Amino acid sequence: MNGTTRREFLAHGTCAAAGIGLLPSFLRAAATSQPAFTFPSAPRERVAVASYPFREFIAGGEHKSGNPTIELKDFATHVVEKFKVRRIEPWSAHFPSTDAKYLAELRAAVEKAGAGIANIAVDGDNSPYASDRVEREKAIAFSKQWVDVAAAIGSPSVRTNIPQAKDAKPDAGRLAESLRQVVDYASSKNVVVHLENDNPVSEDPFFLVQVIEKVDSPWLHPLPDFGNTLNAHDEDYAYRAIDAMFAHAYGICHVKDGEVNQQGKATHVDLARTFGILNKHGYKGFCSIEYDAPGDPYKATADLVEKTVGFLSK
Repeated sequence: MNGTTRREFLAHGTCAAAGIGLLPSFLRAAATSQPAFTFPSAPRERVAVASYPFREFIAGGEHKSGNPTIELKDFATHVVEKFKVRRIEPWSAHFPSTDAKYLAELRAAVEKAGAGIANIAVDGDNSPYASDRVEREKAIAFSKQWVDVAAAIGSPSVRTNIPQAKDAKPDAGRLAESLRQVVDYASSKNVVVHLENDNPVSEDPFFLVQVIEKVDSPWLHPLPDFGNTLNAHDEDYAYRAIDAMFAHAYGICHVKDGEVNQQGKATHVDLARTFGILNKHGYKGFCSIEYDAPGDPYKATADLVEKTVGFLSK
């Protein structure tokens, strides 16, 4: 997910905290010492489709593409029909409600589609490394709220974001202290927490790896995004960063073949090189397709799905 685009969208949209469940048949009971999820091994079963690229349609805004407006509870059925993929990764901004009734309807719709959840992408506004203790506590409570929702409905993980603090530069010590509280709580609920290399300041991949190593918990892992760091740095930095993240990755990564940066310049991901890094580290988790460039997301997502299946089949 691209941080600038996401923040711009959030400024005009509505945000909620919720999630839906991975089908029980894909989940093993785990002790609190470490996660023990059983990930599917078939290449196509490892692919998910993120709701973020379809935000224009799910949010119900006006559009001229001819594609239909989708309710989030129908997104899993839509993905199965359009892409022959049975995992989705919903974005927090797409939940119209977080009450029990809506979540039950959403979960039932996903299960009826024969689908499941790979991860829940969660975005908040408060920074867990801020100098202000009250802001840090709000960030911790927000992440715990998502852990509670994920545990209640069977989602195996959440990706929580690390917003930039207005009163401090990124601080590994304070961030680790906050995340320990979140991760300790998550472990008691059998929920894994992920951190994504999204905005290049507070979510720099090497900074995230430093923090993950400092927390040193099997319940905290990076979410490597194929394109975000390449969008902000040169290729050498970006691919070293991806390598560092996949060395600690567990359950989810974001597949994209390029983005357009803030200066309007298109960047392109070397998919073969990136999947080579993924395989080198023996990554067995989900690969969520998150097309994030101008143009119709349907055709581009379909293309990325097939390319991903191909790379995972090698």
